[in-house]
This record gives sequence, C-alpha cells and structure tokens, in this order.
Amino acid sequence: MMYWFPPSKPIKVKGGIKAQLGRPASMNWWTRQWVELLDDFDIGERVSRGRSYARKGQVRSLTVEGGEARASVQGSMSGAYDVSIKIDVIGQQKWQALSKAIFEKPASAASLLAGRMPEDIEKAFKSAGMRLFPRKGTELDTECTCPDWSNPCKHTVAVFFLLASEFERDPFLIFKLRGSGRDELARMAEIRPRGKKPRAARAPKARPEASAEPLPPDPGSFWGPDPGPYDPGDAFIPGIQAALPKQLGGFPFWRGGEDFIGAMEEAYRSSSEAAMDVFLGEGGR
Repeated sequence: MMYWFPPSKPIKVKGGIKAQLGRPASMNWWTRQWVELLDDFDIGERVSRGRSYARKGQVRSLTVEGGEARASVQGSMSGAYDVSIKIDVIGQQKWQALSKAIFEKPASAASLLAGRMPEDIEKAFKSAGMRLFPRKGTELDTECTCPDWSNPCKHTVAVFFLLASEFERDPFLIFKLRGSGRDELARMAEIRPRGKKPRAARAPKARPEASAEPLPPDPGSFWGPDPGPYDPGDAFIPGIQAALPKQLGGFPFWRGGEDFIGAMEEAYRSSSEAAMDVFLGEGGR
C-alpha cells in the first residue's frame, strides 16, 4: 500500500528576501545557464517548490563570499534551516591569467566593467583553462539542515533561484562566488607591464588671468531684455520617472512586498504631481 502525504505549508516570513525572476526566455543568458544547472540534479517537484519558496520570500538571510553562499530558509517547522552552496574558488594566479584574456579585448572589458556579461566570456575562461559556470551538479557541494533525504532539497533550490535573481541584476556576483569581485577585476585592468613605471603627472600650465571689465552704466544692458510674465505652464516635468534608480538597478536582495523599481516610479510620479500642485498654489501646504 502506498501512502501520499500532502505538501507541507511553510511558515510565512515577514521581510524575507524575494526572488524577482521571469520566465527563462526573458532571462539573460548567464542567468539561464545557472538555472538550467538544476536539470542535472533530477529532483522533480522540489524545483517548483523551491522556486515558490524563493518568490514568496521564505529565505530569511543570504550571504555570498568567495566559494560559498550561506542562507537561512524558513520551512514548515518553527526553526529555520541552514543552507550552504559551495563552489571551487579560482586562485589568484589563475585570475591573473584570466584578466589578460579578458582585458586584451577592449569590447569585452568595457562590457564587463559596465555591468554586463560579455558574450565571449566563456571563451576567455576556456583560454585560461577554466570555466566560470559549473556544467554539472557534481561541481557544487550543497547542504541543508532539513530532514529531507534529497540533496539538493527545496530549501537549497530556493537559495539557488535567489542567487539566479541576483545574477540577473548583478553579474559580478558569480565572480564574487568564484573568488573575485568587481573591484578586483577593475584593478586587474590597470596592471602595468613589469619594469615600467607610471609617468609623473605634469603640473597644469598657469592660465593668464582675464582682465576685469567694468560694469555697464545702464542696468538694462547688464540684465538683458525683459522676458515678460512667467507662464507656469512652461514648467517641465521629466517624462521618465525614477531615472536615477533605474540607472542604479534593482536593490540587492530586495525584501519589499512589491518591485523596487515599480515602487520608486510611483513615488516619483506622486511626488512630482504634489510638487506641481504646490508650485501652482493648489497644494494643501
């Protein structure tokens, strides 16, 4: 006789970290490559359950250091489970060789330092005898303190999807997981050949001082012609709301109940309308 047990319901977490991922077709290629690694584990419904955990915000905390991602995930029990995902760190000497392969192509270096993963990044890793993304599940070491016999379990899968969500926002996170971050790569871009010293900075040439001109005796010639009455309708409100937050990108490990950029757009729109009402004398204050 076979017994069937209904899936357990996790305890809802207040302020948990929520994954913001769309369908695989809408993901960047490097994020899809990470998510597709789950297929190699062959863990069935645990993938969909883990994805649901990630979207609902069941992950309480997540830290990423060189070689390991650690998280606390809330399940159906009172205590949260500790999850660990480990990957081999790339040594410093190999990073040096890799930097040469990357920065010898200005287009790849510019793309990477601008926050986008170059299309040929895998070729650069291959030329240095390495891989950026793991190809098989055996290249990862996953652990969870839950009683599930499966490894990885749904709690680990939730962290997996949360990492994918951050890879989508910040591709440098995968470099950090492999042992090097954005700052390290930027410093590698400035490495000088041995034996060459940086040129001494030249002192700027002194500019000749401009002779002072006396003010005109006629005030009208100084201030210019009268522009006439000001029309408040000429005031300009930018058509693109939250332009600066959009340049900064999504907030890392977002814990809010709604999308960060969407919330900022609404805040910018409402504050712009309120400012215009005050400017026109229609506001309450």
